[in-house]
Amino acid sequence: MTMATSLEKSPSPDPVTGGCQCGAVRYQVKGVLLQTYICHCRECQKQSASAFGISVLVHGADIIITQGQVKTWQRPTDSGRVLDCHFCPECGSRLFHGDLAGPELVSIKGGSLDVMPDLSGGDHIWVARKAPGIAIPAGVRTHFGEPNEG
Repeated sequence: MTMATSLEKSPSPDPVTGGCQCGAVRYQVKGVLLQTYICHCRECQKQSASAFGISVLVHGADIIITQGQVKTWQRPTDSGRVLDCHFCPECGSRLFHGDLAGPELVSIKGGSLDVMPDLSGGDHIWVARKAPGIAIPAGVRTHFGEPNEG
């Protein structure tokens, strides 16, 4: 999934925290959550072992790993780029996508957050690849593929 910019939202009064399934890796987000995507691409379906993935965009520099270390795996994207995929080396839970040290936006995997993000305002992306039977709510923004396409 390619990252797209969005208008910044107000910071939450409570710190945003999360971690992996086994608890070996914990993190905190010191900045604001910028955008939420519900992604229906095949990669997110495979990675989440579900019908879609939840991605919450933040600035990479705003993620602070407070416990443990992540391991990184790289995969090619449809655009021909390479995406860094960060996960817990103990349980394998996917936590982040993107360059944690770079200036680009990073996608936090929504299921890793301690408090699930509100999906009612999230954009549905890659709807061309959504699983049969998944209903997308009326009135939400949808994108045939990546949000920055055409």
